[in-house]
Amino acid sequence: MQDLTVALVQADQIWEDKSANRAHFMKLLATLTSPVDLIVLPEMFDTGFSMNTELAEEWECNSSLKFLQEMALIYQSAIYTSFMCREKGKCYNRGVFVHPNGDFTIYDKRKTFGLAGEDQVFTAGTSEQIIGYKSWKIQLQICYDLRFPEICRNRISEDEQPAYDLLIYVANWPERRSEHWKTLLQARAIENQCYVAGVNRVGKDGKDLSYSGNSVCVTALGEATFCEAGQETIQQINLSKDSLHQVRSTLPFLKDR
Repeated sequence: MQDLTVALVQADQIWEDKSANRAHFMKLLATLTSPVDLIVLPEMFDTGFSMNTELAEEWECNSSLKFLQEMALIYQSAIYTSFMCREKGKCYNRGVFVHPNGDFTIYDKRKTFGLAGEDQVFTAGTSEQIIGYKSWKIQLQICYDLRFPEICRNRISEDEQPAYDLLIYVANWPERRSEHWKTLLQARAIENQCYVAGVNRVGKDGKDLSYSGNSVCVTALGEATFCEAGQETIQQINLSKDSLHQVRSTLPFLKDR
């Protein structure tokens, strides 16, 4: 069984400055100490969690996507994050999983955050997205999706295997609700018998909201490895498919769902 190496990039973000954010992530990624299979960046990686849709570029010629494709090629790693874009007159907080060869899969955030007015300016997605990568099945999620367990329920598929092995959340989740973030991520791992990777930003945004990060990888048993709170860091994690299969065979809860 192939293991998966994941780099959790916990970073500060420069408010609504795409060029500065891209340059910053380039510097951070240059510090990677060894090759990885997957790089995960925070939500709206090159703007911060902004409702300023004037920053949303057309999907057909999107510089954010082109930047991620360039990084995926340089590091020969998949990358998952989100950014704002416009398509057919509607704006989306769009998750993009970019493969090392530049191919990509999109996931539009399904639960737009009403408390920040996200639901007023961004159109919600309508369907889940599970992708295949290096023998792993990965479900893509974005921030506020975390509060709604019904939209990511794992289940036994027609091939008699769980629908996915890894659940990824990219986020701008405020420090004042960091206990919710940590607890819910562990709950998702336990109830869905999967790995969960959650990457959150640090620093302050343009609305003076503070972010503590607490980026984390959680095993199917709920064992969590957190990044240092409040600090920019890249944490490289190894996910073991054998360990995951052992948990699922020892505790075959999913079949009872």
